[in-house]
Amino acid sequence: MHDVDELTDRLRGEGLRVTPQRRAVMQYLVGNTSHPTVEAIFDAVRAELPSVSLKTVYQTVHDLDALGEVRLLDVGTGAVRVDPNVEHVHHHLVCQRCGAVRDVSPEVATELPAAQRRRFTVTSVEVIFRGRCDRCAP
Repeated sequence: MHDVDELTDRLRGEGLRVTPQRRAVMQYLVGNTSHPTVEAIFDAVRAELPSVSLKTVYQTVHDLDALGEVRLLDVGTGAVRVDPNVEHVHHHLVCQRCGAVRDVSPEVATELPAAQRRRFTVTSVEVIFRGRCDRCAP
């Protein structure tokens, strides 16, 4: 994910307005590794900028997704997560107790053998490891 000034330029280049609320959402996401939900982003930004609306947060996240600056993930925790780490190929670890999501390097085979593809073009691969994080492990 680019920095806030570059994101601002990209959004404006698409003809979109960049309000202080949108900038605050982008600032929250730059460098964020927690894979926050949209609601978590909303709560964090609202603490600093009470005028932000949930609709603005959703729209900003969807606009960033359309630009390829974030990725929206459904990892089975009940809410869509926002992943700003789009520069590096990675998979995810998901804690089945607390719902924490972490990036993990792709050290597993993700290439589908040609014989199994049978007239199918693979465009992306998602690997999710489920278990318990160190805080939740027994």
